Amino acid sequence: MTGIDDVARAAGVSAATVSRALSGRGRISDATRVRVRAAAAELGYVVSAAASALATGHAANIGVVVPLLDRWFFANVLDGIASRLAPRGYDMTLYSMSEDPSQRDGVLDVSLRRGRVDGLIVLSLTLADDEVDRLLALDLPVVGLSATSARLPALRVDELAVARAATEHLLRLGHRRIAHIGAGHDGEPGLDIPSLRRHGFQSTMANAGIPNAPFTPADFTIEGGHRAALALLDGAEPPTAIFAASDEIAFGALFAARDRGLDVPADLSVVGVDGHEMGDFFGLTTIAQFPHEQGERAADAVLAALEGRDELGDLAFRLVERSSTSRPRGGVAEVAGTSAP
Repeated sequence: MTGIDDVARAAGVSAATVSRALSGRGRISDATRVRVRAAAAELGYVVSAAASALATGHAANIGVVVPLLDRWFFANVLDGIASRLAPRGYDMTLYSMSEDPSQRDGVLDVSLRRGRVDGLIVLSLTLADDEVDRLLALDLPVVGLSATSARLPALRVDELAVARAATEHLLRLGHRRIAHIGAGHDGEPGLDIPSLRRHGFQSTMANAGIPNAPFTPADFTIEGGHRAALALLDGAEPPTAIFAASDEIAFGALFAARDRGLDVPADLSVVGVDGHEMGDFFGLTTIAQFPHEQGERAADAVLAALEGRDELGDLAFRLVERSSTSRPRGGVAEVAGTSAP
């Protein structure tokens, strides 16, 4: 059976260097790392995870706690995380947390306490205070991605600015009857994304002299967006524009406009959020948030935390204008009182 000494001889380095190269820990040159891994691959040598954990106290594994596994956005984030972890010799273990209290307890009190991960990435989860306590009590590096607790070190998008960019885009085009489809509670927002986007929309509309702009709740799905948009379009004063809190909601709004025989964008403009890969196909104007890049940043941040470094900060977003938005029929662009984001 091939051992670490065989790889060391083949690569012309010490066994310790082989260990560092294959574990992704420790500072060695990229050329040496490539040479060692090529030798290991040629000899068919694979590091035993159990033996490595016993020898080093590290599992070479990052846990990722996710709310949903069937959403396009999270799938792209996970792909970004994996693309950064694999070259550093780290595996990724997913822990899905549902709304079921017993299932959440199982993740926090059993699965994560087995010592199988070196650090954690927590994706957009709404966590109770006691759940945050249990996460922090694991004594592992934790990086939140759009985390809803200020107690978790996190990478965040300025969601208020995202909503402002989307809403001001529609206002500048001349729209006044703008509706928002999304979620979130009334009053001052916390750190949850739906509330931040709703609050950003409402405050931007109020600043433009349009208080109490219409809001319709919906699931963050195409079906949810379709139902909510139909309700708005069938109302007494239908909107000329919709700001949807996600691209999938926006796709549903586009289907609703089709069902009502409306022209997009002449009769109804629609803007979403996320930068969905199908956005170009639908001609959807969106606030792109680059989920794959978010995953890369999260992986870099948790690996940096393992080395005692801080790589947290803000995440990028950008307005991408396509054919789903234009001036309303007979409208005038550049509404007074709005400003570019």
